[in-house]
Amino acid sequence: MTHDRLSILKGALDVLILKALSWGPMHGYAVSYWLRKVTDEALELQEGVLYPALHRLEAKGWIDSEWEVSENNRRAKDYALTKHGRKRVQ
Repeated sequence: MTHDRLSILKGALDVLILKALSWGPMHGYAVSYWLRKVTDEALELQEGVLYPALHRLEAKGWIDSEWEVSENNRRAKDYALTKHGRKRVQ
């Protein structure tokens, strides 16, 4: 895969994740579930793709993360848009 094609794919993935988080804070599994749901299961992100993308967006300052207790009473990292992330979505 060429560098340009990879950059386009990363950019599209970033936009989709930011759009998912525009609905409110979510943990990684919820982001993945939202993307499957809105694409009628055409897009299913594996952990090896999703979490590096979330970390990349966090490094850019577009999202923040915080450890919370999930609905299943387990620790999960919630991701939320920052002010800069909201600007990117718009």
